[in-house]
Amino acid sequence: MVELRKRKAGPAEPAAPPPLKKSNSSASKAQATAPEKKDFSSAKFAVADFITLDGFGGEIDTNDGKKTTLKTLIADSKSGVVLFTYPKASTPGCTNQACLFRDEFALLTATGYAIYGLSTDSPKSNTTFKNNQKLPYTLLCDPSASLIEAIGMKKASKGTTRGVVVISKVAKVEVVFAGGPAATVDEVRSFISTSMKEADVDVENVTDGKTAGKTLKAVGETTETKGQESEELKQSEMPAVANGDKAQAEVAAEVADSAEILDHGV
Repeated sequence: MVELRKRKAGPAEPAAPPPLKKSNSSASKAQATAPEKKDFSSAKFAVADFITLDGFGGEIDTNDGKKTTLKTLIADSKSGVVLFTYPKASTPGCTNQACLFRDEFALLTATGYAIYGLSTDSPKSNTTFKNNQKLPYTLLCDPSASLIEAIGMKKASKGTTRGVVVISKVAKVEVVFAGGPAATVDEVRSFISTSMKEADVDVENVTDGKTAGKTLKAVGETTETKGQESEELKQSEMPAVANGDKAQAEVAAEVADSAEILDHGV
């Protein structure tokens, strides 16, 4: 009888490796390259701070439609920039404020600071505003309020706080102030006048013949006591009021601005 022998089993084949998980490389790459949306609501911005200009406040437009940034504006200036903010172009209070900066332009730019108005208005609205009031400075358009928010002038709900900031050539915050039309100009005048005295600026060399005498007088005035010429300029842009009622007139202008803004749904 033939005996059948069992064939020995060969070595077991190695188990197949588990399937590799597909890496979502395209999604990861897109996420890595997506631009980061900056939030300026918690950015530190106070007097004596030095700010980092790269990306600060995002990109804005000039009233003639050119793209720019705060960094570029400061680089193009001699000493720094003055940014005054206003809620809506061509409204009574904003017109008053813009004209006050216009009328004192020679003094306020005497030490090399460049003046800009800043609002959420469109280039078209701001160009009309600039031309109608014959403003000698550029108006900045910030519809997303990115720069307005970065300098602390965006209202918590919606809208722009009237105010002014001054930032030096070395990115130092010199002035941060919120107030009425005339008060914003007073703050800048006080700062510029002090700077001129400290720098021993010869006013005759930085203003033309017409404004030299008025500018010399303005430099010697304090914030509390203003010369008659300066007061007449302000009164010409405001409704007639009793003596000493400048604050009441500014409140009236602010109320008029608010009413017009509400009518336009802003």
